[in-house]
Amino acid sequence: MGFEIDFLPVGEGERGGDAIAIRWGNLHGDQSEQKIMVIDGGTKESGKSLVEHIKKYYKAAKVDYVFCSHPDADHASRLTEVINSLTVGVLCLHRPWEHAQDLKNMFQNGKITGTSLKANLKKALEDAYELESLAKQKNIRIYEPFADDFTDGNAEIVVLSPTKDFYSVMLANFRETPEPKESLTLTERIVTAVKEAIKWVAENWGIETLTDPQENETSAENNSSVILLLQAEGKKFLFTGDAGIEALSEAIKKAVSLGIDLKTLNFIQIPHHGSKHNIGPSLLDSIVGEKLQEPAHLKTAFVSSPKDGDPKHPSRKVVNAFMRRGAKVLATKESAKCHFDNAPDRGWSKAEPLPFYDKVAE
Repeated sequence: MGFEIDFLPVGEGERGGDAIAIRWGNLHGDQSEQKIMVIDGGTKESGKSLVEHIKKYYKAAKVDYVFCSHPDADHASRLTEVINSLTVGVLCLHRPWEHAQDLKNMFQNGKITGTSLKANLKKALEDAYELESLAKQKNIRIYEPFADDFTDGNAEIVVLSPTKDFYSVMLANFRETPEPKESLTLTERIVTAVKEAIKWVAENWGIETLTDPQENETSAENNSSVILLLQAEGKKFLFTGDAGIEALSEAIKKAVSLGIDLKTLNFIQIPHHGSKHNIGPSLLDSIVGEKLQEPAHLKTAFVSSPKDGDPKHPSRKVVNAFMRRGAKVLATKESAKCHFDNAPDRGWSKAEPLPFYDKVAE
């Protein structure tokens, strides 16, 4: 029995996304002896590549689970390629428009109705809504992945965030919704992109300049990301989408309530393409582990990063922080990256981990 986790490259230049294919079970047998999952589909090109990848390397035409982590286009838009080209068992995605009736009283404009809000969300989040519509046409079962009640029947797949209550708060702060009556724990920060000269600072193994992000540094849409724990073949794999500190804190609480020690993870997806605004030392200590005295490879961390993402995606501060806690860090950049055990040899060269950086962007 084995597993394979494949991160496909998404986007060009400085802009990237996520497209992940996973399988586990007897990978040397036929498809009936393995399970296949897709998390996000990235762009049109990466969506097609994802389908081709599954057909060529997995020798499969069926995917058991398709997860859309959140409705941003760089994650949701090309899962339609997967649904159109492969047989899908279950589509797991949040449907914001279905929660509109419950939200209508949360906004300053008292004339907002559940019907008008529902229509607005469907239009604004058209990529996710297209996924739902396509799945219905094909009679694919649709499930909203909430930490409160999601189960795959054998506890291999555990949703750690969001809960329904947390999701409601995030949804009320989506860009597509009206202005809330009051601050609901998280209000999206308005960011103005300003090109500035990069300022470099020195780091070494004993000096960490990464700090804990402030509240509200991550948008409500990103904090609505599904945080997913896969427990397969005696190992634990954590997928985080674009989650920020609020969502990751919720996931830690859920894991503790289930008796799951996240520090025993074998694999973790670095949130939001390695942005320093999504994770800091405190959360890393709880999820990855505390800092080590010297380098060691105790687990693997993957980051979906575009070709020209450095030094922002991934942030060198974040890469160094993961390494200090025993993680080997791999980035997609221009090619697919695979993490596997007891899987067929594809003849690929072994991926080189990112280095420890002695200079990081301030």
